[in-house]
Amino acid sequence: MKISNEIVEKHGLKIDEYENIKKLLNRQPNLLELGIFSAMWNEHCSYKSSRIHLKKLPSKGKQVIQGPGENAGVIDIGDNDAIVFKIESHNHPSYIEPYQGAATGVGGILRDVFTMGARPIALLNSIHFGSPDHPKTKSLLNGVVSGIGGYGNCIGIPTVAGETKFNETYNENILVNAMAVGHANKDKIFYSKAKGLNKSVVYVGSKTGRDGIHGASMASAEFDENSEEKKPTVQVGDPFTEKLLMEACLELMKDNSIISIQDMGAAGLTSSSVEMASKGGLGIELELDKVPCREENMTPYEMMLSESQERMLIILEDGKEHNAKKIFDKWDLDFVVIGKTTNTNNLTLKFKNKIEGVIPIEALASKAPIYDRKWIKKKPQKKEINLKDLKKIKIEDALIKILSSPNHSNKSWITNQYDQSVMCDTALKSGSDAAIIRIHNKDKAIAVSVDSSANYCKSHPLTGGKQIVCENWRNLVAVGAKPLAITNCLNFGNPENKEIMGEFAECLIGIKEACEFLNYPVVSGNVSFYNGTNKKSIYPTPVIGGVGLIKKLVSPLSHNFKKTKSKLILIGKTFGHLGRSCYLKENYSIDEGMPPEVNLLNEKNNGECLLKLIDDNLILSSHDVSNGGLITSISEMSLGSHIGAKILKPKKLTNSIEYFFGEDQARYIVEIDAENVSKVEKILKIHNIYFENIGHTQNEYLEIDNELKINIKDLFKINNEWYNNY
Repeated sequence: MKISNEIVEKHGLKIDEYENIKKLLNRQPNLLELGIFSAMWNEHCSYKSSRIHLKKLPSKGKQVIQGPGENAGVIDIGDNDAIVFKIESHNHPSYIEPYQGAATGVGGILRDVFTMGARPIALLNSIHFGSPDHPKTKSLLNGVVSGIGGYGNCIGIPTVAGETKFNETYNENILVNAMAVGHANKDKIFYSKAKGLNKSVVYVGSKTGRDGIHGASMASAEFDENSEEKKPTVQVGDPFTEKLLMEACLELMKDNSIISIQDMGAAGLTSSSVEMASKGGLGIELELDKVPCREENMTPYEMMLSESQERMLIILEDGKEHNAKKIFDKWDLDFVVIGKTTNTNNLTLKFKNKIEGVIPIEALASKAPIYDRKWIKKKPQKKEINLKDLKKIKIEDALIKILSSPNHSNKSWITNQYDQSVMCDTALKSGSDAAIIRIHNKDKAIAVSVDSSANYCKSHPLTGGKQIVCENWRNLVAVGAKPLAITNCLNFGNPENKEIMGEFAECLIGIKEACEFLNYPVVSGNVSFYNGTNKKSIYPTPVIGGVGLIKKLVSPLSHNFKKTKSKLILIGKTFGHLGRSCYLKENYSIDEGMPPEVNLLNEKNNGECLLKLIDDNLILSSHDVSNGGLITSISEMSLGSHIGAKILKPKKLTNSIEYFFGEDQARYIVEIDAENVSKVEKILKIHNIYFENIGHTQNEYLEIDNELKINIKDLFKINNEWYNNY
């Protein structure tokens, strides 16, 4: 079959890339080989537009066992315990087919974790939808939430934290980012690097179907008006089979049978075999007529590009096949030796005793294109908002507007669809700054959180990149956890656009600076480009998933007020920054100005001092101050506890709106027993931490002297109204 330019472009390849393929092969590829190049050279698999930037991120530290480059990152939490975690996107599939797109996103990220030898202990998500008024939003929201809950609940892994946001920028391209966290013995981590010659290459799990073909390529292209036609490229998930696969793999991992193991995720059998071979410097030969298929007359092309779910590729030690098969037979899963490792450094594909394709492994992996795309630096938005130019609004009315908005309303309608307690180790559920998961049968725990900051990143990507790392850091600190490492999911538009590539490059500079300063390395992640429809891109949306350690968990520290008559202290200085704030967005529909400045030294010092206060048992509750400012954060502490607060008017900052709604960074609100105030103040002064005594807790009312007085019951009703009526 002659390969035309039209066929090349349908495979998501540029004509110059095709010419490069012909040079690497020294011939024209056949259709099967072209499909394999298409799968391995797309953005989703090759990171061809992002790799040079990703390499600059800090990924090492004394706590890091495995950084980027494997199925998931691994960190050491002491006592021979390791935490394995990663976040990935499933954006395009979830827009086309919300339930299955979201469900298979969860399934895929779980496989990345248990492939490393870890038992998954928690799921998180970051989901972004268009305007609530958009005709598709409600059905997309319902489908995605049902898919996340359906898969996680069925497989029996708690979904413990996440975020749900709305913005018109996602009207035609929603974001569904799924994160999984697992616990493993640090001496029993499994990797994907192939070793040894003539070793059995084994296919395990579900049978292969025609679902998901070209899924990775579809995820590496913008949508257009025909996006609905791409439903056949969306995978179909089966959580019950995944549960069986997980248990079978974990059982096999107890002995010394496995040389390497790889999830069949994006690009399926193609990517799993190529990645294993490339890391090991070996070749792999596959006999495709041995691949278990659930549909008749499947071709080698379809088998290699299928993204059917719940499948793994394993390379076994000699003589271990029989015992391994017994395990998979017990769990009623396919176990078939479909190939072997070779010294050819080629991917060799046979079908019915005929060679259908031969491709050098390095041509698919190390020689995949790497682009240093041109980018333009974002010009700062110098225009500042003058409150005097805006219609005056009362603090109470402004607060009600924020708390009743879709982005700040109570989201229990969503979280109640997720089983958060299965496995019985969830110590603190969603709703606080971070969730807390006990390490089973031990005193210690981990804290986990996911966060994004598209609005700040759109205005000034470098500052936005720094800010979102710091917010994630604060969320872990606020529950008493020492932040250890992050995973990131970088959602952007078309990298071929200089402005969008500039947003990406500058965001990564900001992430790099913050991670380096805070000793908060990036150990895994994912890049999702081409998020847009008809040349209209989403806001730049980097999502950060963080993991922290609580060495000894006595009682989980939440953001909810604990009692009345306790004292409230604000850690960190307030300048009253309102640029890109929720106050302006929700009350005036203004999205302008620069994001708040990020002072990394203050972030580090304030966070570390708060951790000391928590370790000394001096803090009753704690909450970071972020979107919506001081009064919004205090309201959240009241809403979770039904305990009110009386807040003092500021002495120095004369404008109450700026003080109570400004989104200055590096700040925490802490609740303290009255008898411990002097101890807390002394420690804060010793560490040169700026703080203010801002009031105390009380019954019934949230109150600011002469500015605000609202019953907590009324506030609760306001906060629940939007979702109840949507």
